[in-house]
Amino acid sequence: MTTEINNCRRVLSIQSHVVRGYVGNKSATFPLQVLGYEVDAINSVQFSNHTQYPHIGGQILKCGELKELVNGLRNNGLLCKYSHLLTGYIGDPSFLQETAAVVKELKALNPHLVYVCDPVMGDHGRFYTSETLLPVYRDEVLPVADIVVPNQFEIECLTGKKIASVCDAVNAMKVVHDKGPHTVIITSTELGDTDNLLMIASHRKGDGSFVRFQQKIPVQDAVFVGTGDLFASLLLAWSEKADIKEACSKVISTMQHVLTRTLKAAKELAGEGNKPNCMQLELQLIQSIRDIETPTTPVPSAEDI
Repeated sequence: MTTEINNCRRVLSIQSHVVRGYVGNKSATFPLQVLGYEVDAINSVQFSNHTQYPHIGGQILKCGELKELVNGLRNNGLLCKYSHLLTGYIGDPSFLQETAAVVKELKALNPHLVYVCDPVMGDHGRFYTSETLLPVYRDEVLPVADIVVPNQFEIECLTGKKIASVCDAVNAMKVVHDKGPHTVIITSTELGDTDNLLMIASHRKGDGSFVRFQQKIPVQDAVFVGTGDLFASLLLAWSEKADIKEACSKVISTMQHVLTRTLKAAKELAGEGNKPNCMQLELQLIQSIRDIETPTTPVPSAEDI
């Protein structure tokens, strides 16, 4: 059983799902499969499309229904098969608490399991989920997470520390490290410039020392949906294949490929002089398969901090 666990690269991914488009599990599954992972998806919500469209239809998975799904996996002896767990959008605190319980069970079965958590709560100074998720993430989820990928707003909420400088960001990441995770990446901050977002990363190595760096991410002139889900899935894969700096470089390279291709296609669909709409800006993932497999777009060099 131990050999089978260690040789398996299988992800349990708990996040949203849409019928049309690419967010949540739809954004994460294909890249992970391309990079060699089996993916088992539990959909925290099932919507017709993402929330930037004018109309949405669908269902929300309840905590009890999550328990039923996990119980089915448990009764068939399948919970011991996972090498990774990935979580994204979860809208209900009881569902999130049950997810934390699932993490503990999976780690008891496989102590080498890696849990990548995107603590989706909001952005740009406001919540777009219930604020009741915050204490659950802070007190129950972070202590069992290995890699955490919040944006600036989310890490400020999780730590109670406002970020106005890189030094502030490092201090906030220290608070998260102290709760358990060995890798904390603030995927986007307001500390960049007109042309670039600024990603800030901190990784605690096995000897207790830290690798900390910042990296510019070129800004694309459009609003995309599903990019955070794509980032987390790519990071899960590349962080197993490379050191944290190279992993982040690979992730950003693929992201730039996908977004550049998506924006070009969207502009063609919209027609000259017209602004692309949310349907036209759905991520071009299938078209980017080669760029997921082998990222080649140059990215700015990481700067140690």
